[in-house]
Amino acid sequence: MKKTLIYLLLITGAIVFVYPFIWMLGASLSSESEISKLVLFPSSVSLNNYSQVIDKIPVGRSLFNSLLVSFIITAGVLVFGSMVGYALSHLEFKGKKLLFYIIIFTMTLPFQITLIPQYILMVEFSWVDTYLALIIPFFLNGLSIIMFNQYFKSIPRDLIDAARIDGCNEFVILFRILWPNSLPAIITVGIITFMTSWNDVLWPIIVIRNGHLMTMPQLITLFAVGGRAESQLGVKLAAATMLALPVIAAYAFFQKYFIQSMASTGMKD
Repeated sequence: MKKTLIYLLLITGAIVFVYPFIWMLGASLSSESEISKLVLFPSSVSLNNYSQVIDKIPVGRSLFNSLLVSFIITAGVLVFGSMVGYALSHLEFKGKKLLFYIIIFTMTLPFQITLIPQYILMVEFSWVDTYLALIIPFFLNGLSIIMFNQYFKSIPRDLIDAARIDGCNEFVILFRILWPNSLPAIITVGIITFMTSWNDVLWPIIVIRNGHLMTMPQLITLFAVGGRAESQLGVKLAAATMLALPVIAAYAFFQKYFIQSMASTGMKD
């Protein structure tokens, strides 16, 4: 009976979380008149809303920009975050604990506090309206460092010592020994970083004004609230569905490693 109740609660929670997206998907395939009825599945499927979105805004170009920016940021975070995490977990140097506490402290600061200083830097570097403004400020974050640090601690130090005896330098140890043994952590950091950079709207709106450089969340946000959707709810929902699908697909594919890494890193000291 206890197991049955647990499963019922889990199923109920899953329905509560999944229902809005299923309704959004169904509504985006419905006619404008049918959306107000809050029907879960449309009586007739139509792609008219999606075709209107594609006709009104350059979805293909913005999709390319979002993928380019998100993949480069994710790659940078994986490389530099793992380097710092490795140094904090297996190297000894002065100020190590202080540096670790400073990294944790930066995670408590809201992004809005550093927004103006970062924008001033972008102006001084002449990076406004360039991909550099979207990518460089996010090449490193505290969460990736903490997760790599915790996961690398679970790897036996004897393995690293043996590699050093064989003549491996620190970069070889990190990328050829630790990385293959840290796949869950890499995938987890990658998914979180990709989702964060993909969904970012505020920063792109501030530093990008050129329509050819706009990311998909930025363009769709301006499309939905700027009047170009012409108050058509179905068109707005179609745009939102197109924005959400890549992230959902990525998480669904890598969820096994994501859960495994979150569980293992959470149990370490």
